[in-house]
Amino acid sequence: MSDLLIELFSEEIPARMQRRAADDLRQRVTDGLVEAGLTYAGAVAHCTPRRLALSVQGLTDVSPTTTEERKGPRTDAPEKALDGFLRSTGLTKDQLEVADDKKGQVYLARITRPGRPAAEIVAEVLETTIRNFPWPKSMRWGEGSLRWVRPLRSILCILTREDGASVVPLDIDGIVAGNTTEGHRFMSPGRFAVTSFDDYEARLKRAHVILSSEERADHIWQDATNQAFAAGLEVVEDAGLLAEVAGLVEWPVVLMGKIGDAFLDLPPEVLQTSMKEHQKFFSVRDKTGKIVRFITVANRTTADDGSTILAGNNRVLSARLSDAKFFWENDLRVARAGMETWTDALSNVTFHAKLGSQAERIERIAALARELAPAVGADPDLAERAARLAKADLSSEMVFEFPELQGLMGRYYAEAAGEDPAVALAAQEHYSPLGPSDAVPTAPVSVAVALADKLDTLAGFWAIDEKPTGSKDPYALRRAALGVIRLVLENEIDLNLLEAFDSCLKLHNAPRPEPNDSDDFTGMAADFNLLSFFHDRLKQHLKSEDIRHDVIDACLTGDRTDDLANVTARARALNSFLATDNGENLIQGYKRAKNILDQAEAKDGVEYSYGADPKLAETEEERAIFAALAPARPAIEAALAAENYPAAMTALAALRAPIDAFFEAVQVNADSEIVRRNRLNLLSEIVRLCTRIADLGRIGS
Repeated sequence: MSDLLIELFSEEIPARMQRRAADDLRQRVTDGLVEAGLTYAGAVAHCTPRRLALSVQGLTDVSPTTTEERKGPRTDAPEKALDGFLRSTGLTKDQLEVADDKKGQVYLARITRPGRPAAEIVAEVLETTIRNFPWPKSMRWGEGSLRWVRPLRSILCILTREDGASVVPLDIDGIVAGNTTEGHRFMSPGRFAVTSFDDYEARLKRAHVILSSEERADHIWQDATNQAFAAGLEVVEDAGLLAEVAGLVEWPVVLMGKIGDAFLDLPPEVLQTSMKEHQKFFSVRDKTGKIVRFITVANRTTADDGSTILAGNNRVLSARLSDAKFFWENDLRVARAGMETWTDALSNVTFHAKLGSQAERIERIAALARELAPAVGADPDLAERAARLAKADLSSEMVFEFPELQGLMGRYYAEAAGEDPAVALAAQEHYSPLGPSDAVPTAPVSVAVALADKLDTLAGFWAIDEKPTGSKDPYALRRAALGVIRLVLENEIDLNLLEAFDSCLKLHNAPRPEPNDSDDFTGMAADFNLLSFFHDRLKQHLKSEDIRHDVIDACLTGDRTDDLANVTARARALNSFLATDNGENLIQGYKRAKNILDQAEAKDGVEYSYGADPKLAETEEERAIFAALAPARPAIEAALAAENYPAAMTALAALRAPIDAFFEAVQVNADSEIVRRNRLNLLSEIVRLCTRIADLGRIGS
């Protein structure tokens, strides 16, 4: 057994590519080793700005000898067939064996391939990995043909055993593998030799390089939070920025600087975004939430404890924040004069070639928000006003510079313009939710505009036949549909989606299809199956609640399938009911009743739905069913009218025992035709009562 250490040392690798590259190196090398017959105990990959490293522990020293048995042509086959077989195996005729086959005797070749030493296999696998490495972008340099993300300077590749370490012979375009590496570019120049991974990691640290990206990130965060805490402040958490900064330095040195007083009145989000995007600085806030300082991470220690570095960063930051301050103040002047200046400018901004300008889209959203307002408890005038101003900040200078601040800046500008607080809040919240973990707006005006925005997007792209296909969803329509679903469910909104779609299509001047009874939902033609798209998204959403797909399918039948809140309430109640013995047994009783009824109706050519007569009951089990139906029927109807679906399931559960007893003791197809028909009508009443809640026949299908 031996341990393998690989380091690919290059010029600085972009931080966003490092972690994926380390994982690719590990996977490609270990897969190649295993395919060549070697085994290993474990593998760990690391990355720094200038190196990818891989440690493979417990690697076998040689691949096993293998023997392959290959059947050839018959012994009486033409010579050309035999010659071809010999060429393919690399054997001579006297090395072949003769074996009996069902069609006669055939030649048999036994090809033995001796094991190969690990060093030979490692060299082949590593060269293949390097030459075919999946960088998102790569470059050539010098006269060689090798491509790498940045110029590759050296390769370290050693196998370490108990008796010492040996270099794996490898030469790639003049880069010869060795046992040396370099430390920090400035603090520890020069190369040094290593003998194992532990020696490599320890010597790198002495040479001012922390190999583990996780260790660098932990060091940065601990030092940053300690410095902030000592000053009575708090670092704003940003996991993405932390990972990026850890990929920019090999020896992180945390420094805290002050923000100029002239910039402290900028919105905290503006300060945070400007510092993060332009300078990769962490924001530090006081107890009131005001951003007052910044954290920067240098890549070296200095004799003046970073004073020169901080001074330079302060100069650059002041220039950046001066721009932000100019944008902010200029935007405020425009907002206070009237945000309509910005919305008018959006008439020159195309939303989509087939869907018109942003200004036209705002008109549609405003009309739809007014229409939806009563359903969500919002004031129609405020909803329309909010929709007209919600996207005004797209014309602002701040959002042009920092697109990620759209909505948020709209709220600030609407507040400065003296708009109603609900209108200002809607400007920020109408984009939400942006994903499964994003918060859902609850303010009525925000909900109305958010729904209108997403429904307009969905209906518009459906109208021009730009639906998602497979994994492709360039306009994020799946996300928009999930946003509508979450808005409806988490705010418990009774929303008729088909009516909303119809309103959207009218606003788009799109042709509205006539109802088609063959469709899965009323009022939508097959080529406008937007509701079906919503149903698919609903299934995915409810999967997180462990609600079975067949339960949702059972509830997506009959009336009100466009009322997502109603469908979901029934699905949740039915899913809970099926988790009980009563639920599963009742489903089986329902299916048995439905099968018997369907067969009888097909045979007799009639529909048994005229009501059963208790006077014709001959057995105690029949009379027990009639007795159970009498209170269950009104209880279920009342619960359904009140949309109290758990209560409806409880009332339905009361039928389980008498139905079980009925099928155990009663023969439906009795000799008496009158009794038979009465029993079939009784089954019909049971089936129809059950399907008032859901199509139970879809359960388990």
